Amino acid sequence: MFALRVAFRYLTANRVQSGLLIGGVALSVIVFVFMTALIRGLALFLTVQTTGQIAHVEMEPPRRIAEVMGPDARFAAQPISTFQRQQIRNWQLMVDQAEQLDHVVAVVPEVNGNGFLVRGTAVAPIALQGIDPSQIDAIIPLSKSIIDGSADLSTGGLLIGAELAEDLGLRAGVPVILRSDRGIERLIPVTGIFRIGLSNVDRRVAYLSIAVARPLLALPNGVTSVSIKLDDPALAPLIAEQLKRQLPLKVTAWQEKNRNLETALESQGRTGNFIQAFALIAIMISIASALLLTSVRRRGEIGIMRSFGISRGFVASVFVFQGVIIGLAGSLIGSALGYRLCLFLSEGITGPDGGPLLPIAPAEGGYVLVIVLTVVGSAISAILPAQAAARLDPVEAIQQ
Repeated sequence: MFALRVAFRYLTANRVQSGLLIGGVALSVIVFVFMTALIRGLALFLTVQTTGQIAHVEMEPPRRIAEVMGPDARFAAQPISTFQRQQIRNWQLMVDQAEQLDHVVAVVPEVNGNGFLVRGTAVAPIALQGIDPSQIDAIIPLSKSIIDGSADLSTGGLLIGAELAEDLGLRAGVPVILRSDRGIERLIPVTGIFRIGLSNVDRRVAYLSIAVARPLLALPNGVTSVSIKLDDPALAPLIAEQLKRQLPLKVTAWQEKNRNLETALESQGRTGNFIQAFALIAIMISIASALLLTSVRRRGEIGIMRSFGISRGFVASVFVFQGVIIGLAGSLIGSALGYRLCLFLSEGITGPDGGPLLPIAPAEGGYVLVIVLTVVGSAISAILPAQAAARLDPVEAIQQ
């Protein structure tokens, strides 16, 4: 195509200017790729960190409501408050039904309650979680977080967090008095001490066998909740909706209990979009200004072409092609360099903990998107110079 050849000749005629233009575009693309990979990587990191330590879907007994006859003969709903702990009595049927759903990795029945650990005069409140010892790692990888002792709950011991152990001066093998919120007391040994990295877990949560938890919490048959782990945490709302339609339980996806995280990630994403938009605007402005300057410098050549009968559309297409070439070359170079930069920061530099210095996801740099947006933006930014060049009067252009 002749217009494309002319556009390429114009660009190669002034290689320094063209090189600076392409370099500027590439630099803006690197910023775009880096910010996209960083924001998406941070979102993935926070999501994995959060979902790796919690159940993705949780089933609990529905809140019981008592209907009370009011003075105007209408029923008023009031929550029931009794000493009897709410529980799921036919929990095995619920577990079997949940296990049949796609994407479900593990279904863990739990007996939960509150209590106190007592050692001498020191008393620490705790949240008790009774689980099957064979499912110790189904929700949280506790066995990988053990720093003292073991994660084996089959012997009737207790797993506590490192911060709680420090507060009470406990270590693996030391017995401690466990007093449940039902007033039941038992001397129980500390089987292991874990460090998850979340203060609310390391200081406030204790795990024990469900068989030991039942008599302590006065729940001989039922369970207080059923936790579900999925192969894809993003599917939690969908699975929760399916379970709500099938089971008479309160079903909650992890996103509902972590609204603050979701809001923070959305705000972070919007901030990244602003930065990306500014990078694209900078690309468009630099290309438009450079091509406008080119149209002024080549007024004579444009006038000669127009005097030989070259159409305005041809002249305009030459400048649009220049913008497209600059945008395509700059975006390809910038994408390649941006990927190498993200790869280096994620693998080549380690932080104090031995992990990546920054939670960058090189594969999430939005490379196709930035190439398309840059090429389209470059073509759009070339329209103004193209129109200015096409409107030149050939006689005036040659005389100047």
